[in-house]
Amino acid sequence: MNMEFGLYQKQSMNLVMTTELRQAITLLQYSTLDLSAFIHEQALENPLMEIKDGRDLDEWKKQVDFSVSEDAKPYEGDPNFSPFDHISKDESGLREHLLEQIRLLDSSDEEREVVTYLALHVDEAGYFQHSLADIAIELGRSEDEVEEGLLLLQQLDPIGVGARSLRECLLLQLQELPARDSLAEIVVGEYLELLAEKKWKQIAKELSITMQEVQSVYDLIQTLEPRPGINFYSEPTRFIVPDVSVEKVDGELVVTVHDDLLPPIKLNRQYQYLLQENAETEASKYAKQKYQQMMWLLKSINQRQQTLFKVTEAIVEHQKEFFEDGTEALKPLTLKEIAEKVDVHESTVSRTTTQKYVQTPKGLFELKYFFTSGVQANNTTTSSSQSIKQMIKAMIDNENKQKPLSDQKIVNQLKEEKDVSISRRAVAKYRDEMNIPSSSKRKRYE
Repeated sequence: MNMEFGLYQKQSMNLVMTTELRQAITLLQYSTLDLSAFIHEQALENPLMEIKDGRDLDEWKKQVDFSVSEDAKPYEGDPNFSPFDHISKDESGLREHLLEQIRLLDSSDEEREVVTYLALHVDEAGYFQHSLADIAIELGRSEDEVEEGLLLLQQLDPIGVGARSLRECLLLQLQELPARDSLAEIVVGEYLELLAEKKWKQIAKELSITMQEVQSVYDLIQTLEPRPGINFYSEPTRFIVPDVSVEKVDGELVVTVHDDLLPPIKLNRQYQYLLQENAETEASKYAKQKYQQMMWLLKSINQRQQTLFKVTEAIVEHQKEFFEDGTEALKPLTLKEIAEKVDVHESTVSRTTTQKYVQTPKGLFELKYFFTSGVQANNTTTSSSQSIKQMIKAMIDNENKQKPLSDQKIVNQLKEEKDVSISRRAVAKYRDEMNIPSSSKRKRYE
């Protein structure tokens, strides 16, 4: 084996990600509002950048239709978005609401002290999840005194506040009904798990009641509030501003990228003389470096806007029928197909469509929404998973609730009525994704 030391020349090729390339990739992932915030941050660090805020957000919102279709998803995890949900609430929180009532209690100072301490330990949902023994030690009181304080807390509004479990929360609400239902209280107190699992036959047998009576109890419980404090909790206002819009103009779908919220970037004239100096002073070098950074930023922003436009245009071209007929007309679409049309890498399409929203005649949608898998409908066409979900949902909405459709029956109907071939397992998967329970749990007995 040759173990000699020596100097050798070797030629090789390596892919190096420069700072500028990394910046361009990062900007591609930003939403318009995030990009606007990034530009402001860069302006604070770069004295050569002079920005002037674009059109005011409130002015812009007046010109945007915030109507959202049933299937539109302005942000993940919230399919029931409404613009009215974002109206700022000036209401007091749950604890403030409880403390206001405690001040008016006809009780001793010692009792109010205990109840106040307990109220401050109630969580946002309205539950008390602490140990009474630990609270007693902290207050230097007996456990019985603390328990009496909790009972007093549970008499306050909203009904069910201070409960230590879902069962106790529901019982507190049932006990406050104008017409108390003893059967419902028994079922909640002793059979809540079986009721939730839809093991109604077992409940009916053990209590010697009919399935209709179990159904009635179930319907009553559905009217109760499992989280009594939720109405006093409001999240910070979150606005979804479309990054791009699609409008119908003279029968054609026109794509417009919204860059009017981006502050215009200009060169600060006060430092322009440093760029024109021939002498390589420290100030001149610094100014030229910052100028180069500004130019790279402008180039990256321009590239982002062009890529967003091209990707959206390709999506709209592929999904033309959607803008006429809605979700059921969605076609199967993959990142690879759009990447080939736009002549970019799949990862670029993925970054471009992440956290970007498009305003359409059908509502506000995330660009990711238009990418969906396909299922063979017949020998010549395929249906998107989204459109099949809508078919399944429509069938379940119109089913006989006393004889709900099983997954296999849905498979058969899709084949017979829609000419769509799909497995029972796929139906179950789509049903779960739409949070629709199985047929046994959808069944009603009256």
